Amino acid sequence: MGADSLDSRYSWIRLAISLLIGLIGNVGMWVVIVVMPAIQSEFGLDRAEASYPYILTMVGFALGNFLIGTVVDRIGITWALSGAAVLIGAGFVLAALSPTILMLSALHLLIGLGTACSFGPLIADVSLWFLKRRGIAVAIAASANYLSGAFWPVMLSDFQAAHGWRGVYLLLAAICLVSITGLSQLLRRRVPLEATARSDAESNARAGSSGFSHSTLVAMLGLAGIGCCVAMSMPQVHIVSFCVDLGYGPAVGAEMLSLMLLGGVASRLLSGLVSDRLGGLKTLIIGSTLQMLALFLYLPFDGLVSLYVVSTIFGLSQGGIVPSYAVIVREYMPAKEAGSRVGFVLMTTIIGMALGGWMSGWIYDITGSYQMAFWNGIAWNLLNLAIVLTILLRTRPPSGLPA
Repeated sequence: MGADSLDSRYSWIRLAISLLIGLIGNVGMWVVIVVMPAIQSEFGLDRAEASYPYILTMVGFALGNFLIGTVVDRIGITWALSGAAVLIGAGFVLAALSPTILMLSALHLLIGLGTACSFGPLIADVSLWFLKRRGIAVAIAASANYLSGAFWPVMLSDFQAAHGWRGVYLLLAAICLVSITGLSQLLRRRVPLEATARSDAESNARAGSSGFSHSTLVAMLGLAGIGCCVAMSMPQVHIVSFCVDLGYGPAVGAEMLSLMLLGGVASRLLSGLVSDRLGGLKTLIIGSTLQMLALFLYLPFDGLVSLYVVSTIFGLSQGGIVPSYAVIVREYMPAKEAGSRVGFVLMTTIIGMALGGWMSGWIYDITGSYQMAFWNGIAWNLLNLAIVLTILLRTRPPSGLPA
């Protein structure tokens, strides 16, 4: 298998396997939210203390995207996934045996670190096997994270009612260790060097035409990732609290969050198709602009029906933003750097989500309203657009490359 291995039948089979791995492997990011009330009750915690496991999960998830991505560049995705499965399995088992909230929280750092391999590093690996259809392939792989969030809470609810959160963790340890380790063996084939020659030539030519070094481009994309995800976090993290403040209750807020996630899946797939036609940068600009417009709609509308509509619009606007970064990295950088570069940029988007979630709460505490928090998100969104537009306007397609 040589240069024709990209966009091949095997590429699509590999993508399907990666999607299944992502559906399973991303459970570590969502199960902690499901079991949080049970943990709070068992340990006699307040709400802030009960959120420590989630916070440490996200810290591990952010670090893992970069660290494991670097490992993937050197030893391949199979060994990285196998190691991550061991981390997840050990983390869940030890967490299930934890006698204190501090130990439980610390072990969620391990769970988050292993979970990360099923996001950024897996997306980076998928990007290596596609050229013409790289956008939709990356979008499908990235959708595994949202699909995991929709699938596992429903599947685990009855089991948790019967066996408790510790039983859930032991079950997930077995599922992740066996399934991820087994499925990862189907991804042992590496991309032939001659297959990446064409895509690397295009990437290097495009990066050279922009006038930016690879390191500078990654730094700019990282700052742009923080900007867009600070903006993205305002509705996603605080929509439930926003609805409670308006008197609609937490159940309504949860429904709006579900609409955002479902809209995000649709948006990711559509953006993938658009990316194959327009490229990652233009797709990111479209998504970021639509996200900013959706944020503006939260300012004048606070009625129940209008909030459902705006939340749906927001989900349909923002879902394709994060996968676009992976496409952009591959458009501007060679395959041998895909894992570390994609991992770093996706790490910054997670940092942006965490920072934005905190900033919105801080602004609310100061002002007593989410109005200024929405404006703060809009300002960070503008920063994202300014950076991405700068890269686009500086890039001149070299001879032989599409505009």
